[in-house]
Amino acid sequence: MKGLSNKEIKMISYLELEEKRFFIKRDIKIFFKNQNEINVYIHRLMQKERIIKINRSKYYLVPIQAFEGKWAEHPFIIIDEIFNGKDYYIGGKSAAHYWGIIDQIPGEIDVYSTKKQGKKELFGIKICFKRIRKKNMLDSIKRKIKEHDFIIATKSVSKKWI
Repeated sequence: MKGLSNKEIKMISYLELEEKRFFIKRDIKIFFKNQNEINVYIHRLMQKERIIKINRSKYYLVPIQAFEGKWAEHPFIIIDEIFNGKDYYIGGKSAAHYWGIIDQIPGEIDVYSTKKQGKKELFGIKICFKRIRKKNMLDSIKRKIKEHDFIIATKSVSKKWI
């Protein structure tokens, strides 16, 4: 991992003190003169593996206590942050495992959404996005993990994936 500049250290320290692991550019604009400078510093921090891009506007700050830049966040929290907490639910074998229907830990997480499709890997976690229509969304429920909400298919719906 490469060294950090004074401005990068100030920005990272601020985010850590505010406990903002997930942040947007607006959260750090106080440290920079203009949007272009923000983009340059974000790009540098992504190259140094201190920031991971989650979606178009949201980033994840790898904490300072991460050993050699390696850090893991719970996959359900990451998924909720990708969708900003709406229009999705976690389904498939991941939901069945969450509810204790199956014991096997799934290799990838199925996420049903009205906006996204395809596959993505974040933090070493394989996520398979499946696009569905709003009217076809199955029953889901909000749950909490580490004081963070996420949306998952209900236990009765999850039984169909086994």
